[in-house]
Amino acid sequence: MKLSRSELHEIYYFLRLTRRTEEQLTSLYRQGKVVGGVYSGLGQEGISVGTACALERGDFVGPMIRNVGTLLVRGYRPRDLFLQYMARRDGPTGGRDANTHFGDLARGVIAPISMLGELVPVLAGVGLAAKMRKEKRVALTYIGDGASSTTPCHEGMNFAAVQRLPLLIIAENNGWAYSTPVAKQMAVRSLTDRAKAYGMASVSVNGNDVMAAHAATRGAAERARRGRGPALIECMTMRMKGHAEHDDARYVPREMLEAWRKKDPIARFEKYLARNKQMTPGEKSAIEERVEKEIREDVLFAELSPLPAPEEAARPVWA
Repeated sequence: MKLSRSELHEIYYFLRLTRRTEEQLTSLYRQGKVVGGVYSGLGQEGISVGTACALERGDFVGPMIRNVGTLLVRGYRPRDLFLQYMARRDGPTGGRDANTHFGDLARGVIAPISMLGELVPVLAGVGLAAKMRKEKRVALTYIGDGASSTTPCHEGMNFAAVQRLPLLIIAENNGWAYSTPVAKQMAVRSLTDRAKAYGMASVSVNGNDVMAAHAATRGAAERARRGRGPALIECMTMRMKGHAEHDDARYVPREMLEAWRKKDPIARFEKYLARNKQMTPGEKSAIEERVEKEIREDVLFAELSPLPAPEEAARPVWA
């Protein structure tokens, strides 16, 4: 399916917005304004944006900590991320959590779970509900190469395959499970081999190519809507920072980082747009100026938001 010029511009906007949001979060962290840690998706923006833009409004997504782009595509604003990480009263959880542990069923967003791998069976359940209700709805979630070895991930994949559920698993193969390289955490050559073992459709794509991520997701979603079952899309990429801002990633060979730096997903997409004459310099500048304006306004909004009152701490807690 060929994308229109406006759709391509929207993808570029979300790529830029994601990058600048995460850069700003890093800045806030270094200023001591963030409560807790920041987990960056630098270099992986093409996966989050490409996959999220390929879905339909009624679909559900279960993003993880590096999928800021997915949240932005689904209607959250940078200020929501700033407020959340700064534990402010006006944030999505009212200052009770300082990470991306929030969701909104109206937006079709399922909140992440800290125990990695757990979202696979949760989104399989969303897919099961859609199948039982005969809805043409797709459920999508993300998994890292390390978390793909967890028990919940395998149980969820097997259940989805047996039940032929409309579940899409985006496997972000970014090279490292914290400090453990892929070669030391699994014997298979590709995560697609695991999907095949369960009878799931699977494909491996260049995760730094937003168009490849979009096309693979769109195709798998259309297949799932026709009742042909789940799919795993392995997106090859690189985690361009440590596990979190406190981790300097000294265990990653410098030459590996430099090689991947030349494959930056935003720079790649800019070349694609220029090569296909889909964006003028003026249009590019206008999008970048829009992004900068939104970031400035949202940082100011978040910094002016008060911390929650102590007496409100237990108000939404249920026994």
